[in-house]
Amino acid sequence: MAKVLIVEDDELLGRGMADSLADAGHDPILVTKGDVALARLRYETPDVCVLDLMLPELDGWRIIELARAEGIGTPIVVVSARGTEHDRIHALEIGADDYLVKPVSMKELVAHVQAAARRGHSALTRQDGEAIQIEELRIEPRDVQAYVDGSSAELTPTEFKVLYALALDAGRVITRDELLQKIWGRRRSYRDRTVDVCIKRLRDKIDRRASVHTFIQTRFGVGYKLAPVSKETGTPDTES
Repeated sequence: MAKVLIVEDDELLGRGMADSLADAGHDPILVTKGDVALARLRYETPDVCVLDLMLPELDGWRIIELARAEGIGTPIVVVSARGTEHDRIHALEIGADDYLVKPVSMKELVAHVQAAARRGHSALTRQDGEAIQIEELRIEPRDVQAYVDGSSAELTPTEFKVLYALALDAGRVITRDELLQKIWGRRRSYRDRTVDVCIKRLRDKIDRRASVHTFIQTRFGVGYKLAPVSKETGTPDTES
């Protein structure tokens, strides 16, 4: 059972979401205001947040930005009537984990919430892995965090899980489809940029901060791999 924070100012729709999630065995909490939602994210640590974007006063965009800036790693599933590619990409870039466009079926919502809950739990409770050190990058499963030159990269749980998956197969190219299936639990659809957006965030938080290397490399048309490449020379430190 997951504790699910629903942030939706349409109370009728919010109650429908809550009823569907409760029927699926979850513990839903419905709020209609952004400031209340942010307070609950801060102090009640729900397993998943279902978030509308068009909220009065404090909107969903700002909630995502503030939550991620404060290190709150709760998986956020956006459910919004705003369905343009720009809106979807921007929400993922600032820290949302998933994006559904209204109208959405309750069965689909429940499936996405359950997938988000599994990702969040598996990332946050992983305690058995050894730290992985690659040049100035340290990946620490016990903290669910990565450190660049000794400083926290401030990764969300989903970002950490993608990085950790790449690190466990360091040097091997992992396809976008593999990552999408392994981390998000779904197959890639046409123009699905979920993986690419997450990789961009990882590069902003790791490669840009690193003093000597870049770590997340692209094999164009295939996928990504984790391998240290010198920023100065542009060449790999080791063959991979």
